[in-house]
Amino acid sequence: MADPVRWGILSTADINRKVIPPARESAKVELVAVASRDQARADAYAREWGIPRAHGSYEALLADPEIEAVYIPLPNTMHAEWSIRALDAGKHVLCEKPFTRHPDEVDAAWDAAERNGRFLSEAFMYRHHPQAKRLVELVREGAIGELRLVRSAFSYGLYDADNIRLRTDVEGGALMDVGCYNVSGSRLLAGEPERVSGEAWYGPSGTDWVFTGTMRFPGDVIATFDCSTAEANRDELEAIGSDGSLFLDDPWHCNNPVIELRRDGGVERIEVERANPYRLELENLSDAIRGENELLLGREDALGQARALEALHESATSGRPVSL
Repeated sequence: MADPVRWGILSTADINRKVIPPARESAKVELVAVASRDQARADAYAREWGIPRAHGSYEALLADPEIEAVYIPLPNTMHAEWSIRALDAGKHVLCEKPFTRHPDEVDAAWDAAERNGRFLSEAFMYRHHPQAKRLVELVREGAIGELRLVRSAFSYGLYDADNIRLRTDVEGGALMDVGCYNVSGSRLLAGEPERVSGEAWYGPSGTDWVFTGTMRFPGDVIATFDCSTAEANRDELEAIGSDGSLFLDDPWHCNNPVIELRRDGGVERIEVERANPYRLELENLSDAIRGENELLLGREDALGQARALEALHESATSGRPVSL
C-alpha cells in the first residue's frame, strides 16, 4: 500500500467531529495539522483531538510543506476563495458541500486545480457510500421499470439566529444546507435538469426556513423535494418507476443502509454493507492523489450542482420557473 496522504483541516468547524474519527481509522489518511484564526484556539483544538500540529492562521497551514491535502469546512461563501488559495499553495482539496451555487466560482476553482495539477472535490459524502452505488445500479438495471419520479426530503429544526446555517451573509438556509442533498440525489438518478421551479418560506433570520422544488429532467423524469431548517427530522428518497419503486429511509447519513424494492405488491429489503461515508470520501481523494483510483466527484458534478441550485434560488425569488 502507498504511504498515507498527509492531511490538514482548515478551521475548527463543528462538522470536523464527523470527519476526524474516520480519518484516524484509515490507513490511507494521516491527519497532521489543523488551523484556526486564533493560535490559542488551534492549540486547544489540536490537544482535544490529538492532532500533531496547530496553526494560528489558515495561511500558515497552507504554507506547511508537509501537508499534501486539505479539508475545507468553512462557511459557504468562503469555499471558492480558500479552495483556490489552497490549490495555488500546491494542496489537493476536499471542500465541504455545498461548494457554491455560483457556476462561475466552480469554473474558477477547477481552473485553479488544473493550473496547479491538483485534485479538487466537493464533499458529498453519501455519494461515496455503497448504498448510493447500489441504488443507481438498480435503477439502471430496470428494477422499477422506467424511471418516472424522484421524491426526496431532508429537514430538521434549528432556531438559533446566530447559527451560521441561518445567516444570510454566508448564504445559509434550507436549500443550501440540506436541500443540496435533495438536488444531488435527484441529479444522481436523472441527470441534469432542464427546468426547475422553487418555492420558499423565509423565516425571521431572513434565510429560507422551508424550501420546495420541482425539477424536470430529460426523458420526462420529474423530481420533487422539500427541505427545511424548521421542521421535524426527516430524510428519505424514493425513485419511482413504471413497475415499482426504490425507497431509502436513510439516503444521506447512510447509518442504516437499506434499500426497499417495492414491486408487485411486496417489499424486498436489499441490505447494503455498512461503511463510514466520511472515511470513503477522504480515501477517494487520497487514492486519486496516489494514482490508485479515479476521483468520484469533480468539476462536471460540481458545475451541474451549482447550476441547479442557482436556478432554484432564482425561481423562488422571482416567482417563475427557470430553464437551464
